[in-house]
Amino acid sequence: MKHRSYKGKLLYLTDGQGEMGRETFHVTIQPDGTRTMRATCEMDDDRLIRDVILTVNKEWYPLDAFVRLSIEEKLVGSTWYRFTDHSAECEGFTAKEGRFTQRFDSDNRIRFFGAHPLHGDAWGLAIWKRDKDKDPSELGMCFASSHLPNGGSGPTLEPADNSFTQHRYIGMEEITVPAGTFQTEHFQFLVDGYPPIDIWTIGEDYVPARLRWDYLKQTYALVTLSGDIQQ
Repeated sequence: MKHRSYKGKLLYLTDGQGEMGRETFHVTIQPDGTRTMRATCEMDDDRLIRDVILTVNKEWYPLDAFVRLSIEEKLVGSTWYRFTDHSAECEGFTAKEGRFTQRFDSDNRIRFFGAHPLHGDAWGLAIWKRDKDKDPSELGMCFASSHLPNGGSGPTLEPADNSFTQHRYIGMEEITVPAGTFQTEHFQFLVDGYPPIDIWTIGEDYVPARLRWDYLKQTYALVTLSGDIQQ
């Protein structure tokens, strides 16, 4: 087989409380640049589990996804997504609304889908670095599976303007986390109405080594990493 892969784990560390959640991820990258992430996110305080499969093309634009969300050991919803050059669509079921279908048309390629794994947020940096100097009219729509900070609703197809993927580049930094010491790029992810999210990523795969969001008073730290990483 010609693909490469890597996997790892992040801990969600709440100020004054310690570990309050975790995220495991396994990513495969095909020779044409298509990459698929399989991530499981657990939040102990919300009793939330989110399972995500997200595939992007070589330009990091979303192709398809699946999100299943449960809270307090009960299904909240389960949704399949597809993204093309000019549309975003999904088929889903939620415990509250039942079966539903959504579709949005776009003049340009759908730019970003936030399914709420931390690793997926880091992938948005690759898109931002390439597109940051483009005219906003050239940029396609952005979407999220939920507009809640913890991603605890839906999952549906929630439109977001391109401020959803605005970032600020801070610079290169060497940091040490439980998984090791890494040369990283430090960014800030700017979210309207909330404090920025600081993100430190490893290499050309944009593996998140550390994240910090003052709004939730949480630090997210990489504790394991193995496989074929492009640094």
